[in-house]
Amino acid sequence: MNKSITILGFAGSLRKNSYNKSLLRAAKELVPKDVKLEIFDLEGIPLFNQDLETKMPEKVKEFKARIKAADAILIATPEYNYSIPGVLKNAIDWASRPYGDNSFHDKPVAIMSASIGMLGGARAQYHLRQTFVFLDMHPINAPEVIVNFADEKIDENGRVIDGETREKIRQLTESLVAWTKRLRKK
Repeated sequence: MNKSITILGFAGSLRKNSYNKSLLRAAKELVPKDVKLEIFDLEGIPLFNQDLETKMPEKVKEFKARIKAADAILIATPEYNYSIPGVLKNAIDWASRPYGDNSFHDKPVAIMSASIGMLGGARAQYHLRQTFVFLDMHPINAPEVIVNFADEKIDENGRVIDGETREKIRQLTESLVAWTKRLRKK
């Protein structure tokens, strides 16, 4: 019952210097000692095509396997046009297919978002939570990590330099671990 926890993290951005990838790297530094955070890059996942569900591309097979092997999921997402980016939605669609093989089923999940705007990706988080309902995931509700004005809190090397943001990320990972352990007991 005291098995260590593995979290799979991925960002809904392909940008090399993505603020959301920076959040994941910070989370990797801040997770509790007995927890492993693995980061998966969505680069290379092709556009979803239902014709390929029975002969999935290797990158998709790898993504699904990593999700299934993880105890919990951590998603960092930008907000595009008041919602989640296409690259993230595409990856979620692949990982939840074919019908009956939803890799996300029953997984605890936490969300972070960063944006240079005032709302910090809050609307994207809301839309992701709606998706989690259908995916039968178990999101944590608090603390929220919504990083507004990210260009002031993350330096040019992609390091989260804002102390309050780092503390919120630490709290989020600790909450995700506690939630995962609680769900394991059930």
